[in-house]
Amino acid sequence: MIDRTHELSVSRQAELVNISRGTVYYLPQPVAEADLVLMRRIDELHLEYPWAGSRKLRDFLQREGCTVGRKHVVTLMRRMGIQALYRKPNTSRRHHGHKVYPY
Repeated sequence: MIDRTHELSVSRQAELVNISRGTVYYLPQPVAEADLVLMRRIDELHLEYPWAGSRKLRDFLQREGCTVGRKHVVTLMRRMGIQALYRKPNTSRRHHGHKVYPY
């Protein structure tokens, strides 16, 4: 997509493609081995306790002897696409005290 040997500058090519110039130079970093081990354990715990959020998973990990903070657990959960399953408010249910407006 971006050709560094082209006569147009890299910044102009990025502007024409409508992407940030910083994304042209960004090189993704590999995930650390310790994070991979931690992600595997978080996944196992999530399968066992799907209702557990980042705080509860942090507590489970700390009981096992792994010193990890809640924010790091949140970051890894987002990277893996994991969310806690819990009951959410039923906002679509009609309330008897509210007026119904016709369309």
